[in-house]
Amino acid sequence: MFAKTPSAILAGLWGALLLLGAGTAHAEYPLNLMKGVTEISNKVYDLHMLIFWICVVACVLVFAVLIYSIFTHRKSKGAEPADFHESTTVEIIWTTIPFLVLVAMAVPATTTLLALEDTRDSDMSIQVTGYQWKWKYDYLDEDISFFSVLTTPREQIEGTEPKSENYLMEVDNPVVVPINKKIRFLITSNDVIHSWWVPDLGWKQDAVPGFINDAWTELTEPGTYRGKCAELCGKDHGFMPIVLIAKTQEDYDAWVDEQKGAAAAAADAATQTLTMDELMARGESAYNTNCAACHQANGQGIPGVFPAIAGGPIATGDIAKHIDIGVNGVPGTAMQAFGEQLSAVDLAAVITYQRNAFGNDTGDMVQPADITAAK
Repeated sequence: MFAKTPSAILAGLWGALLLLGAGTAHAEYPLNLMKGVTEISNKVYDLHMLIFWICVVACVLVFAVLIYSIFTHRKSKGAEPADFHESTTVEIIWTTIPFLVLVAMAVPATTTLLALEDTRDSDMSIQVTGYQWKWKYDYLDEDISFFSVLTTPREQIEGTEPKSENYLMEVDNPVVVPINKKIRFLITSNDVIHSWWVPDLGWKQDAVPGFINDAWTELTEPGTYRGKCAELCGKDHGFMPIVLIAKTQEDYDAWVDEQKGAAAAAADAATQTLTMDELMARGESAYNTNCAACHQANGQGIPGVFPAIAGGPIATGDIAKHIDIGVNGVPGTAMQAFGEQLSAVDLAAVITYQRNAFGNDTGDMVQPADITAAK
């Protein structure tokens, strides 16, 4: 073993830092804050970096003085401690400098926070409501409303198929917004606390039952931006993604027309009579999207937590009770009311599927008109 002097130790540490820096100089830093794609997200990022570098400079100065004092005034060099009671000058210095530093941080922080909270003069408003485990979007200016649900196949989640590029970050109905418009989001929850978070926007906002929080964004370029619920909201919390698509005004207007046309078509479909094959095909898709997370893809449920559909008393018993539970849910349990979440066609199809899949084979058919009557 060779004795190492303090200077040798410092030289070694400095060399290690240089090697680390050389190895990561061109790497992406995933632990740092995202810069985002909006003006407000850039302000948040700039504020973050400003505070970060102020902290770095403060740490370097403090530790430089500390290390210098340790090595310069050590006992082996014969240093003698100073003998004094107090120093008014030193106390003024170590009070004034931190005060000025805090002011330097407080001014830009306050400016950025005020900008984040300024939802005035918005061009449109979207209400975002969190459900376990999906999001509902209500376009208050367009009379458009829909749920957005995870579409990652159960086979990928269970590991029987390769995972896709956007695994657990893909939905059936993304929230669509126009560019160059100030968009106000009104965020709340229907059940437990959720948190609506799209990193590229530069903020996240809690969705709290009984309260409405607001936030805003303005995108300047078309694109697709992904996020997720950032609050631990229960089982399958990780299966609650957000997909936001920014479009040009022309494309957004076309999307609005499509949504209104789809709503009219859904209203017409609610008056139709479907065949068993049509109900089963549509019901299987609706079941895998909305029911399989709790009742499992094979209908066996989770004993003691979520009841089985296969051979279960609800799916094989009184059909009117089955419809009532599907429409109104079961208060005090995880069984949600799907009457407003699914269309009459989808709800009729999924109940029909449950009563005729997994070996139930009741032969029962539920039509959209039955769901409409139950509502």
